[in-house]
Amino acid sequence: MRVVAMIMAGGEGTRLSVLSEKRAKPSVPFAGKFRIIDFTLSNCVNSGIFDVGVLTQYRPHSLNDHIGIGKPWDLDRARGGVRLLQPYQGRNDESWYRGTSDAIYQNLNYIQERRADLVIILSGDHIYKMDYNTIIATHIRQQCDLTVGVMEVPLDETDRFGIMTTDETDRIVEFTEKPKNRDKGNLASMGIYVFNADVLIKRLSEGSDDKPRIDFGKNVIPAMVAEDRVYAHRFSGYWVDVGTIQSYWETSIQLLDPALDFDLYDQGWVIRTRSEERPPVKVGPQARVGQSIVCNGCMIRGTVERSVLSPGVYVSPGAVVRDSVVMNDTWIGPGAVLDRVIVDKQVVIGAGARVGFGDDLTVPNARQPDKLNTGISVIGKSAHIPPGISVGRNVVINADRDTEDFPGGDVASGETI
Repeated sequence: MRVVAMIMAGGEGTRLSVLSEKRAKPSVPFAGKFRIIDFTLSNCVNSGIFDVGVLTQYRPHSLNDHIGIGKPWDLDRARGGVRLLQPYQGRNDESWYRGTSDAIYQNLNYIQERRADLVIILSGDHIYKMDYNTIIATHIRQQCDLTVGVMEVPLDETDRFGIMTTDETDRIVEFTEKPKNRDKGNLASMGIYVFNADVLIKRLSEGSDDKPRIDFGKNVIPAMVAEDRVYAHRFSGYWVDVGTIQSYWETSIQLLDPALDFDLYDQGWVIRTRSEERPPVKVGPQARVGQSIVCNGCMIRGTVERSVLSPGVYVSPGAVVRDSVVMNDTWIGPGAVLDRVIVDKQVVIGAGARVGFGDDLTVPNARQPDKLNTGISVIGKSAHIPPGISVGRNVVINADRDTEDFPGGDVASGETI
């Protein structure tokens, strides 16, 4: 049986603020050396699926560079392998992807070329480990047209997900996209769908102005529940959508907890990525490092506590990095202090600067109050923070900001530069 995986990786990820300003959400660095999409790609390979299409759209350059020909994932193959599928202009009505199912519809020729029997559609922006053979086995056993991966979520979070209502055999009898009321149960869609290829092609080709087939959650699945055999496959492992600043920061810090049921060091289920050759970590004589992830190429001469450092980060003498996520090749000057901060790549933190300063954690960001309201400040790629200034809580420093962009010196909580 030939299985083709299609990974949705074109999302803008607006809730990640400046972290997704210059890259697609699945390309955002995570857990030090990885990108978010590495987890889905590794799940495919570890499940024996080597026909993989990656659908890109928003700012794909970083993702294209990262995946390349797929060698780190053993996807550089003469038969099968990985293919990056961008939207294109054609003689028919091809255009920008208008939604998840429209993206698949515009690439049905790829599925047909691969002569797929089953198509597994995946999101490229979730953190989890899953053997996809288990959901495929459910699909075959139940003789489904569509099988949806689901997991139980707290009732107070059901308005963030598509919620499935099932009968006693786990057949889906109702699908509700992000219900406002809490009366549809708590089985949330994980964005994992297994289709019979012929059924997928038929259903997506039925689209019209009266019956749009633009989005799986809004259009395709509700229509199929009424007409086809649609079942749920329950998943009980670790699964997180890191689509907000708060969840990204929380999940990163959770990785430091030895009790967390998510093992990055499991040799039986390796998470693969494109790695750069870097020298080993170097820790200076006055350095202190506690409960942190520190990647190759880092030089630590200050203090690092409960933080995640990507490759090439330099922490100067007297600097303190606490409860923070710091991405590649950032330089943290002498005496600087970072507290509850997410720092993008190639940032320079001036000597003596204090970022994440003050006790007013609940003052929301004035421009993005729905995204930054828990005390976490975010610094965009290649920004330069002047020496000696204080930057408050829930602050956004946009990418490429330089010292002259701080004419007033200190930045109050909730401000944006």
